[in-house]
Amino acid sequence: MNKIPLLIDTDTAGDDTIALLFGLLCPELDLKAITICAGNVAFENEIENALYTVEIAGRSGQVPVYPGCQTPFLKSWDTVEDIHGDAGMGSGHFPKAQQQPETLHAANAIVQYANEYQGELVIAGIAPVTNLAVALKLDPDLPKKVKHVYLMAGNNQYLGNVTPAAEYNVWVDPEAAQIVFDAGFELTMVGWEICIRHTIMDDSAWDEIASFNTPLSEFFLQVNQTTREFCKREQKLNGSTHPDAITVAGIANPALFTDVQKRHVAIECQSELTRGMTVVDELGVLKQTPNTHIVYQADTYLFKTMLFDLLKTQV
Repeated sequence: MNKIPLLIDTDTAGDDTIALLFGLLCPELDLKAITICAGNVAFENEIENALYTVEIAGRSGQVPVYPGCQTPFLKSWDTVEDIHGDAGMGSGHFPKAQQQPETLHAANAIVQYANEYQGELVIAGIAPVTNLAVALKLDPDLPKKVKHVYLMAGNNQYLGNVTPAAEYNVWVDPEAAQIVFDAGFELTMVGWEICIRHTIMDDSAWDEIASFNTPLSEFFLQVNQTTREFCKREQKLNGSTHPDAITVAGIANPALFTDVQKRHVAIECQSELTRGMTVVDELGVLKQTPNTHIVYQADTYLFKTMLFDLLKTQV
């Protein structure tokens, strides 16, 4: 089996770590590198969380972690420790990882891997896309070299999760998102609505995960506990949400995304009210060339099965 060479760009908090586990342990994927971008929690915590996830997957020293942009391009943003816990890992308090981060900047690393695996590299962006936008400035030919970019980003005709209009990853750095969406990548958007419809792990799922009694299942319960509480309390959802995990799982198994349509997506950067909104031209009224494959539906049962199989893995 030819594995997919993969780079994951992340702002590592709870669900990001589960997405990383998919990248680290799925037999279909060959995770070459992890890059870190400003987003969910304090930057140093994001780096450490990624390093520890590599370690708990039994891959310490095998997958390099490259710190990148520590701020968005233009605007300030808010980290969300109230959703992910003080260090981004929910109720978990883990020992410091043995592996150290790399010194090369994440944007340079993206360019390096795109050249090394030209025409083959797949990028999973599960963070604000500042690193990828900077990489584009370094190498404008990047869209010709990268096979596909999958972004956990935006929302398609749906409520946001940080404002009524916007999903967090795009809201943090809409200018970077505009650059990336307009760059000409073969790009797939996995929006917040896909997470709500297809990834919620309710109480019965948590009980089943606890019954696995593996290091990875225990890790899942710890790193997602604060998110689970936030989702129930603030978002009135019946469990924890896993937008990043389903994005990477869909790269490993494309059958997970059951309805994908190509549309033109524009990013709102000017209005404070709708900053970071992904404007999906469903009817083609803007007369713009479609630039994004949008996931409209996913297989809920398949995602749950893939997640459970991952968490049963003995490492």
